[in-house]
Amino acid sequence: MIKQKIIFLTGAGMSAESGVKTFRDADGLWEGHDVMTVATPEGWAANQALVLDFYNQRRRQLKEVEPNEGHQLIAELEKSYKVHVITQNVDNLHERAGSSTVLHLHGELTKVRSVANLGYVLDWTEDLTANDKDNNGHQLRPHIVWFGEDVPNLAYAVDLMNQADIVVIIGTSMQVYPAANLVHYAPIHAHVYYIDPKPARIYDLANPLTVIEKGASEGMRQLLEILKR
Repeated sequence: MIKQKIIFLTGAGMSAESGVKTFRDADGLWEGHDVMTVATPEGWAANQALVLDFYNQRRRQLKEVEPNEGHQLIAELEKSYKVHVITQNVDNLHERAGSSTVLHLHGELTKVRSVANLGYVLDWTEDLTANDKDNNGHQLRPHIVWFGEDVPNLAYAVDLMNQADIVVIIGTSMQVYPAANLVHYAPIHAHVYYIDPKPARIYDLANPLTVIEKGASEGMRQLLEILKR
């Protein structure tokens, strides 16, 4: 039997139950910092030490949190479906829960890259300092897609969405572009499920839509019941 393909699109609310905070939480602040100072090329140019310290703290924080039930239920669906996760989150909680195919749109906390070579990417779990360089002596920076930068994995995400039989959106405000547009690339027959305690309106969606006004874990439990039917 050919397995149906489920494409998950996850955002900040997916990891909120695990204690991961994002700038979605309060007035454009991310852990008390203006996102423009820690998540833009201009912020990096103005104060590299601040940006390095900020992501070092986020990397340390990541070691103190665990995947929640929602992450685990997504991973378990691989037994019955072909599952791809497209996430706006930079944490590695989907992978730690057991998901085998995760595409990070906005980068990954546990990787760094060269400022001079987009393809020079290293796994990185400890602090990053001004002394850490690539093979040619160029500074390493967080492997994060900052505001104003291109989203390298966008074309691949669109291709995945084109193949969906089912789309599940979890914990995203549908306000961050281009990620918010991805659902519109799903085939017309694909049923869309939107899990969020405060769901936004999805405009101009031709697909069948079911909204589940719950958090990630509770919403995933309800989704599993729907899929079993």
